[in-house]
Amino acid sequence: MPSDDFVVTPWHVEGDIDYEKLIKRFGTGKISAQLLARITRITGEDHFMLRRGVFFSHREMDRILDDYEKGNKFFLYTGRGPSGRTHIGHLVPWVFAKWLQEKFDTNMYFQLTDDEKFFSKHNLTLEDTKKFALENALDFIALGFDPKKTKIIINTSNIQALYPIAAQVAKKINFSNTKATFGFTNETNLGMIFYTSLQSAPCFIEDKPVLIPLGVDQDPHFRLTRDIAPKIGRPKPALLHNIMIPALEGPGGKMSASDGDGTVFTTDAPDVVKKKINRHAFSGGRPDLEQHRRLGGNPDIDVSFQYLRIFFEPDDDKLKTIYDDYKSGEMLSGELKAILIEKMNNFLATHQKNREKARDRVDEFLFENK
Repeated sequence: MPSDDFVVTPWHVEGDIDYEKLIKRFGTGKISAQLLARITRITGEDHFMLRRGVFFSHREMDRILDDYEKGNKFFLYTGRGPSGRTHIGHLVPWVFAKWLQEKFDTNMYFQLTDDEKFFSKHNLTLEDTKKFALENALDFIALGFDPKKTKIIINTSNIQALYPIAAQVAKKINFSNTKATFGFTNETNLGMIFYTSLQSAPCFIEDKPVLIPLGVDQDPHFRLTRDIAPKIGRPKPALLHNIMIPALEGPGGKMSASDGDGTVFTTDAPDVVKKKINRHAFSGGRPDLEQHRRLGGNPDIDVSFQYLRIFFEPDDDKLKTIYDDYKSGEMLSGELKAILIEKMNNFLATHQKNREKARDRVDEFLFENK
């Protein structure tokens, strides 16, 4: 792969992603200063994930706001492919979705695609993916969503509700478009070919527009959904895309549930988090102390700093102090890692308590087939 190229698909992310190029490649819209100001005016809050470009791209967010200001509500939808434990990167769109739900007072649907992971992962059984789905649901619930306005859809459990919608979608998507979008071959199983229809179904579960906060790698599924929405008489889904959260070894690619050392899971113990970050977090520091003090570190490629910027330090003033101290050489790589370790473990201590409490609340959130 050329050094200036990268790969972003729903199943594979590789390379150092140029998000300006990705916007052009995918044909999305950059979240402009004007759009950001408008969201801030309507919600009354300038969310740090927006102002820092963690959410950087969109499809028709302006239309959603136009409708909202006319008194027409929308609903939210996001999800997770349950192929393993939940990691820190998965939480980014979920935390932001919770903020959107609170600010716009909307219903929220969270889809766990246990079927898709069964189709795409040769080593997983349906029992495996269903078990992971229920475990992942705990992390979602632990973030504090309102069960009266939030429902969790598990594909194999809720196929009765999903299939009539998926059938309408499937009839309007031809194999040629699916093949071109995903690169499917004659060896691709039928489950994967049909899957986009099921991922589209929650977009139309209510008779109003939907807004989907999600990782930009999932955009191809919804390009197809947007193409066919008018053909079934429904509004096109609007999307808000977040950047890929780097693996600890960074800086290219993204955090993966299958990479133990390069990933911090929500269930990791404090000593495990400390060891992973100290041993594996890619550093922007210099080779030795003398050079670091003289030349300074590079926070723009340092993974510990990126995790603070993306998730763990919402205070801009504190983040700038860390940035400046590290760049000047006053702060060492070990000291930067120590800041992240403390903040991450503080977050996980609360999250893990809420996660255990969620075990008794799952039924409150599960979508009921009509």
